Amino acid sequence: MEAAEELNKKPKSDGSDALESVIMHVGEMGLYQKLLFAMMAPFGIFFAFVYFVQMFITATPQRHWCRVPELEHLDMEVRRNLTTPVIGDEWEKCLMYDTNWTEVLINMTAPITANLIPCRDGLEFELGDIPYHTVVSERSWVCEKASYAPIAQATFFAGSTLGGILFGWIADFYGRVPALVGANIIAFVGSVATIYTTSLWDFIISRFIVGMSYDTIFMAMYILALEYVGPRHRTWVANISIAIYFGGGCLMLPWIAIAVGDWKKLLWYTSLPYLIVVFVPFIVPESARWLASRGRVNQAVKVLKRFEKVNGTTIPQDVLDDFIVSASQTRQNKQESIKSVFKSGPLRRMMFLMVMAYMACAIIFDGLVRMSEGLGLDFFITFTLTSATEIPSVTLLALVLDRWGRRNLVCGPLIISGTLCFIAAFVPKGVPQVSLAIMARFMINMAYNSAMQWCTELLPTAVRASGSSLIHVSGYVATVVSPFVVFSERLWRSLPLLILSVIAMTAAAFGFMLPETKGRPMPQTIEDGERIVRSYTLCGSTPVGETEAYNDKEKALDT
Repeated sequence: MEAAEELNKKPKSDGSDALESVIMHVGEMGLYQKLLFAMMAPFGIFFAFVYFVQMFITATPQRHWCRVPELEHLDMEVRRNLTTPVIGDEWEKCLMYDTNWTEVLINMTAPITANLIPCRDGLEFELGDIPYHTVVSERSWVCEKASYAPIAQATFFAGSTLGGILFGWIADFYGRVPALVGANIIAFVGSVATIYTTSLWDFIISRFIVGMSYDTIFMAMYILALEYVGPRHRTWVANISIAIYFGGGCLMLPWIAIAVGDWKKLLWYTSLPYLIVVFVPFIVPESARWLASRGRVNQAVKVLKRFEKVNGTTIPQDVLDDFIVSASQTRQNKQESIKSVFKSGPLRRMMFLMVMAYMACAIIFDGLVRMSEGLGLDFFITFTLTSATEIPSVTLLALVLDRWGRRNLVCGPLIISGTLCFIAAFVPKGVPQVSLAIMARFMINMAYNSAMQWCTELLPTAVRASGSSLIHVSGYVATVVSPFVVFSERLWRSLPLLILSVIAMTAAAFGFMLPETKGRPMPQTIEDGERIVRSYTLCGSTPVGETEAYNDKEKALDT
């Protein structure tokens, strides 16, 4: 209670400061906060399911060849040896001999002198590396249809762009809880619809719908929990929740897929749990910050009183009164919007650099995940090993983020990750390449999660929610291209990793031009944000006089 008493002596400047004071008195990490932390678990797991399940329903068996009906009574290996041409050292997957198969049956020798033609009667798949039928093997999405799976994945991220905007608006105008409920219901509807698709078009529409739920399906609950946790606990709650819950979901998914053994059943088993969200309005409190910002201060007080009761603490009446008055005044005086960021020269540049760094982290993270299928080892083991980096990397980040700083822990891991990707591009597939990919994934996990926290600390309070949403949406837009980065392997084996390496190095250069926020108060106004940008940027900082003169010129042009 010493911290609470000390805080109570300080004058309160706005609703956020007053609410921090209330939280100090009600308990920074009391029983109710611990319950909220536990309630994040299912949604963190759902986050992993929504993101990665498409990899397991569209996984491509590496051994496939043209189907020849006349030879179907023969053993699989015999069929393949008779029907599949060998070009160089590899079996041809999409061409067959143009020959009389009755004669082949008589001689039982491959017609190696015959012309080659595309498959006429579909394809056969050996379910070895992928031990169950997927959309790809069931619908023959290989050869001339090989682009269908990356198109569907890109459509998923296009949906996440729209969903990020839509559910961001819902969260701002109707509350965090309705956004959480809506996102999970949308994920369920889209996942079930995917099961009953019959063509590419209805499949990508269903994946677009699922994509709309991505991010909000967990982040709404994530934000709700963090808003009720005291400042001393936010870094570890923010990072450990992602490490354990999201990381745990990633580790579970490949083995659920193997145990279920069918892509349609996998979608049923991973989508039905989304429906537990219908109980959320009865057990999860709405954001007190949001309630106060919408003028519903009495409801915010009721929520805080519930925390007081569960935690067994007492909020002094003068502290509660200060919150009520401050919250009301903050709402009346709030005039800044996201437009203010783009009218400010320093903040506009900061926003551009942050978007570039965040987009790069998103592409590299997603690209490394999707390359699990083609690194030369078992897909499920490789995915598990790379996913296992989530827990130690984010746990380490929680320990060092407040010591080493945001800029160092975004730019440093980006440089290391880019270097590892470059080396991996030129080593043999198998254990060497997988080992480097795992280390690169470890580093990009740190950079990505650091960037998430960094962007919220760079944006002024009045535009923090909308600005963060814009940065997150930019990440979704960027991730649309990552399936095609992986698909570029068909042009040159090393190309995907080289592209990721270049992106990482470029993003690190952008990051060095952003200001450090470690140990500094978060900006409350546009002017505070400009001051941080020009004072704490490692590269490209602007003298105060020049910044003010530039801003005066910008404002004159606007008017």
